[in-house]
Amino acid sequence: MRLMEPLGIAPETVEIRTLTRWAQVPVQHRYTDYSNSLGEANHFTDCPFPSQNSINRKIALWTGDISVLQVDAVVNPTNETMNDNSPTCQKIFSRAGPALNIEIDNDIKECKTGEVRVTQAHNLPARFIIHTVGPIYNVKYQTAAQNTLHCCYRNVLQKAREMGLRTVALPVINSVHRNYPPDAGAHVALRTIRRFLEQYNDSFVCIVLVLEPCDLGIYQILLPLYFPRNYEEQENACWQLPSDIGGPDGEPLLPDRQIRIIDNPQHTLHSDETIELSSQLDTSLNLGEHAFTQMQGDLDRQRLLGERPLTDPIADIMIKQMQQKERYERLLRRAKMEDLTEVSGIGCLYQSGVDRQGRPVVVFVGKWFPATKINLDKALLYLIQLLDPIVKGDYVIAYFHTLTTNNNYPSFRWLREVYDVLPYKYKKNLKHFYIIHPTFWTKMMTWWFTTFMAPAIKQKVHNLPGVEYLYEVMPPDQLEIPAYITEYDMTINGIRYYQPIQSPDSLT
Repeated sequence: MRLMEPLGIAPETVEIRTLTRWAQVPVQHRYTDYSNSLGEANHFTDCPFPSQNSINRKIALWTGDISVLQVDAVVNPTNETMNDNSPTCQKIFSRAGPALNIEIDNDIKECKTGEVRVTQAHNLPARFIIHTVGPIYNVKYQTAAQNTLHCCYRNVLQKAREMGLRTVALPVINSVHRNYPPDAGAHVALRTIRRFLEQYNDSFVCIVLVLEPCDLGIYQILLPLYFPRNYEEQENACWQLPSDIGGPDGEPLLPDRQIRIIDNPQHTLHSDETIELSSQLDTSLNLGEHAFTQMQGDLDRQRLLGERPLTDPIADIMIKQMQQKERYERLLRRAKMEDLTEVSGIGCLYQSGVDRQGRPVVVFVGKWFPATKINLDKALLYLIQLLDPIVKGDYVIAYFHTLTTNNNYPSFRWLREVYDVLPYKYKKNLKHFYIIHPTFWTKMMTWWFTTFMAPAIKQKVHNLPGVEYLYEVMPPDQLEIPAYITEYDMTINGIRYYQPIQSPDSLT
């Protein structure tokens, strides 16, 4: 990705015509055929966001200073009292000068969450500043936060359109300081922008997505899903898009605002017709899940007589948990009885000492795992045999991706099966999952897998560029790894990355 700022130089102004548009950015990454590997992954027969070059030409990425962009409007993500101290806000206020503070104090004063306010740009090369306040994220009120963030982006673009502004510099409105997950916010932002441009394509010449370096990787991964540049990216988006892609405007869908209207309960108990009442109701209704609307009868009487209701979510969950436990115990018994030497003899999975907090370290050597030749059923049994006694307490995993090839990668179907089979203690007691020597493709697929398939371990995954970073969390004498890994590490990171014989005292 070419960054539109000369190296080491901070220009006074940057014109929009100098920015590379998304349609011009070359497609650099290969894509996998998920149709035979993802099992129950989300899949759209037709891409919800088809490739449209006229829209892609109106998107640009920028990781420089927002205050130098010569646009019709820059967007300032702020707080309710409009005195936020975020880096973006500081850059805008610093260059705009004291006149901006005076205008806010005299004319604006405050801005409510989700709303927008407009001021003059003063000393900025832009014409106007559109101020907006992003939501505070709380997992209990996730839908409300998503809806508010959608309103922020939608209101900003709508205000710019009403004012006839053709170029907008739009930074990330959701903030980690307000607990909003960056990737979740990116999904809301991109689908809202995409839907707006589909409706009002002629209103804008360019929307510049102004990103901090920490957000750039997320947007580089997600942009092809909402703004595919060719047929390959469009097909890939069918598999990688989340199931929730929002409504016609990109807004979060609220199923609790849909209630069933049945003309004749005796003949249409299972009618699929629903009527959307969200535009007429100010409060959320959740009648569809109630026993009354499902005509289940007296639930207390059913429980007293031992009868099971027609639909009992709690009972269904308990049954699934029991089935999963029974399946795992069967596999554990098989693992203890069967001959697994063909897997254990490979040496790709083993325990290697403990980390600095005394937790067992499980090492997985990716290059030594013959995924296309090995019996994967026995590989799963060996995994269970090795880890079952370890996962009773806290543990960590170190996966070395060093010099792996396509022959070392199992299918997503198998990975999903393994994740679903392993009991809760595996996820709960896993404290860290280190990936050493990851590639960009590995990072992208790991992010996708932990986002849509294994969210319970997402925050536990860490990408490490070298062995030295692993030594910060575990003593070198506790880590046994093949020689080819350390040799490769020294070629890319230097010899200083491999000093296992020296203790911290001797280094001092």
